[in-house]
Amino acid sequence: MPAPLSFGLIGAGWIGSFHAETLANRLPGARLAAVADPVPGAAERLPAPRAYRDPMDLIADPSVDAVAICSPAATHADLVVAAAQAGKHVFCEKPMALTLDDADRAIEAAGAAGVALQVGFNRRFAPDFAEMRARIVDGAIGTPQLLRSLTRDPGITAEVAARLKPWTIFNETLIHDFDTLCWLNPGARVTQAYAQADALIHPQFADTGFLDTAVVQIRFDNGAFAIAEASFQAVYGYDIRGEVFGSGGVLQAGRAPENAAARNTELFADAYVAQFAHFVECVRTETAPSVTGHDARVALEIALTARESVETAAPVTLNAVLR
Repeated sequence: MPAPLSFGLIGAGWIGSFHAETLANRLPGARLAAVADPVPGAAERLPAPRAYRDPMDLIADPSVDAVAICSPAATHADLVVAAAQAGKHVFCEKPMALTLDDADRAIEAAGAAGVALQVGFNRRFAPDFAEMRARIVDGAIGTPQLLRSLTRDPGITAEVAARLKPWTIFNETLIHDFDTLCWLNPGARVTQAYAQADALIHPQFADTGFLDTAVVQIRFDNGAFAIAEASFQAVYGYDIRGEVFGSGGVLQAGRAPENAAARNTELFADAYVAQFAHFVECVRTETAPSVTGHDARVALEIALTARESVETAAPVTLNAVLR
């Protein structure tokens, strides 16, 4: 029996806390060696033998073989680069970066160091989404023609909305849907996006760039159309679904609204664990993870295109996005 993979985790927020419990208690192939968070006492609350304030101290810890990055999005690319250069395998929550240049920097650092780099697009590991993808690959519904992915969060207060960064709805929420749509249309590339977004829940923040409701129309180079939509105010709970209509039928995945869970970690609990199990196996077998830095870059490019589309009120071709 191989020794458990030793993880250091950066970021003790709600998703970091869930991942810490997974690495410490839910996954026999892993152990949680250390946690880093700059907030006093935050790292100490999680089940790790060592706590740090500075993530660079955690990355330098010789007992850490792999780093799980769960800190704010703006820190991700620099931490991926630092961990890779230290020879640590990297699991990074989405988004891996906020610019394409930073995404390239992260991918290149992992490649140069020869370490595994996996990004946290957890829907790929949910059984119903994974089954839908497998059936599409097997040709069960013919050629995909119309795709849909939606994310509806259960509500956001004005106090929380005021603290979130502009364009969060694309960079941190719909980026899941962009990855899902690409994954469910294998071999196809997004060529154009047209996005509309507004602050319908908290209109007082519209001028700051914090938008809470969005619809993005996407065109693929194989002719398929897709719709990604998001709202931060589903009063009935998390609602995450996907659908692919093809020349020979239709497939669906996700929860119906009446069954929506109260929290995202409840809705995708098994998928959150499964993605780490996959990462551990990839490190052990020296194989590339199925969710790569390149996949994260593709989703980011769509997110940046959607932002530019909102700003210009026009469709945007992907190779003309902001960098």
